[in-house]
Amino acid sequence: MLTVPIRQLGESERAQVEKTLDRDPYAGAQIAERVAAHGLNWWRSDGRIFGYGPGRRVESLIWSGAHLVPVCSTPAATAAFAEMLGAEPRICSSIIGRSEAVLDLWDRLGGHWGRARDVRPNQPLLVADRDPVIAADPEVRLVRPNEVDALFPAAVAMYTEEVGVSPLLDDGGRGYRRRIVELVKGKRAYARFVGDRVIFKAELAIVTNRTTQVQGVWVDPEFRGRGLAAPAMAAVTRDALRRVSPTVSLYVNDYNTAARRVYARCGFASAGSFATVLF
Repeated sequence: MLTVPIRQLGESERAQVEKTLDRDPYAGAQIAERVAAHGLNWWRSDGRIFGYGPGRRVESLIWSGAHLVPVCSTPAATAAFAEMLGAEPRICSSIIGRSEAVLDLWDRLGGHWGRARDVRPNQPLLVADRDPVIAADPEVRLVRPNEVDALFPAAVAMYTEEVGVSPLLDDGGRGYRRRIVELVKGKRAYARFVGDRVIFKAELAIVTNRTTQVQGVWVDPEFRGRGLAAPAMAAVTRDALRRVSPTVSLYVNDYNTAARRVYARCGFASAGSFATVLF
């Protein structure tokens, strides 16, 4: 029996949820985007939001759905969330967020949920709030709707390389393709083409009024080491800042030194560390 103040949050508590998300707009971006789109009625989206705090106050949050995402999670809140979640079967495919909360959650949940496929304990969180000083690649542009067929193989290659499994396995890639189509239609997918071939790509995977989070950054292996990535990312960053959100954020594996150099050249600065647990 739970002895801690956890409750599922509903639309009547939306203002408190938004206030909590604003305390960490980068870790809370994924949830903030969903709240803006669907509200807090869980049946209108694909997960539930739980709050921790005394009385009717909300001090910490966790999103439980396809991903498990803690936000502003204190040690006491993390312990409480783990106690609640450990009594249920795992439904998430990953745990993502600030490294302290994610690793504490996983320490507590691992015995209930079994082994993870991969644990990435230190993923620097980086933020840019001004145009890069380096020149942008003029050939990097938004992908057009009629170019999805050209973009999709590059997206599959990126996902497989980054996550370690192919997005084609579950349903032949239909769900993943729908997501790529949505990003293209929303003017959130960028690429550089050589003929019909994508040699660089990146997406604005999450957009809020505080930040846009870049994911899916990829350079065709044949074109790596040619200095293409930094000007390409400069183009993405500049357009996102001017057109979408006041900041651009992303997180990167700590061992990916080449990517970290690219982001540093584009003016991204440290905003802490994420961790990811993959199942």
